[in-house]
Amino acid sequence: MRLDRTASDFWVCVAAAVLALIGIGVTAYLLYERYHGNAPLCVLGGGCTAVQRSQYSTVAGVPVALLGLLAYVALFVCALVRWQIAALAALFITLLGVLLSAWLTYLELDQIHAICEYCVASAIIVTLSLVLTVVRLTILSRDAATGPPLRPSS
Repeated sequence: MRLDRTASDFWVCVAAAVLALIGIGVTAYLLYERYHGNAPLCVLGGGCTAVQRSQYSTVAGVPVALLGLLAYVALFVCALVRWQIAALAALFITLLGVLLSAWLTYLELDQIHAICEYCVASAIIVTLSLVLTVVRLTILSRDAATGPPLRPSS
């Protein structure tokens, strides 16, 4: 039995929204701890504090956790919007997120010599979000010619 585009796209969007909410939680926690001067609770060692307080924890003066929070909020909105442009925006955001996560993971290993479990969690979340976005775009493009409209008609 083949699911129609509406049903399969719906469940991909639900999964993407859940991942975005988890990402919001992770990055909001890191941001909260940063602005309150607290060390993040690290279960697997003390790497989170070293990473959070390193020179690499900001990009142009903006905390990486804030960039992540904004990205996850945008991904949540993209998951709620059923138009193809939202899926394309999610693709752009997740590609940037995966690239930034890869770069930051390299810095953790090579320069900071510490691993932040929250950063690893975020990297996994954004990578899974990229996979879901590709699936969503595949569904949308596969059925674009014969499926329901990509935008609600007004």
